[in-house]
Amino acid sequence: MNTVDPIRDYRKLKDIEEYLKRTSERNWLLFITGTNTALRISDILPLKVRDVRNKQTLTIKLEKTEKVHTIQLNKKLRKAFRMYCKDKPPDEYVFKSRIGKNNHIKRGQAYNIINETCLMFGLDNIGTHTLRKTYGYHFYELTKDVATLQAILGHRSPTETLVYIGKHQESVNKSMDSFEL
Repeated sequence: MNTVDPIRDYRKLKDIEEYLKRTSERNWLLFITGTNTALRISDILPLKVRDVRNKQTLTIKLEKTEKVHTIQLNKKLRKAFRMYCKDKPPDEYVFKSRIGKNNHIKRGQAYNIINETCLMFGLDNIGTHTLRKTYGYHFYELTKDVATLQAILGHRSPTETLVYIGKHQESVNKSMDSFEL
């Protein structure tokens, strides 16, 4: 199974954010929405201005599980959405495509944006799911609270969560590296 990695290096994560903010506000907002909500790209792309403008929380029906999910938007995202959406009509897609009248960018375009940007910063094994995994990785690094992270990500077990964010493999690698006979 070919899986993508989170962005583990915090400084590199911030450098990518700064680069995207300078070069494309839409792409920057896409990136920080993923890294600050742990939503899947399939749940981010269809967001409309009315879903996020002046909101403290985001309530959406998740595409994969079809469950209704409410997310607390952090201060950074609330400010970013407020500024980005201020002059846009409520029915416009937040991540609007240049193709068509009012379409959102497609998953393939989101992949290209994320992958090409991360390659510029020396990161590979990156995809749209990298944003969600990056949230999980840094949440765990900061809090070590696997139970809450498991709930945020909707996983069935703590082990599933640790494997998902790459911490299980890091632990295995560290153990193997320090073990000698």
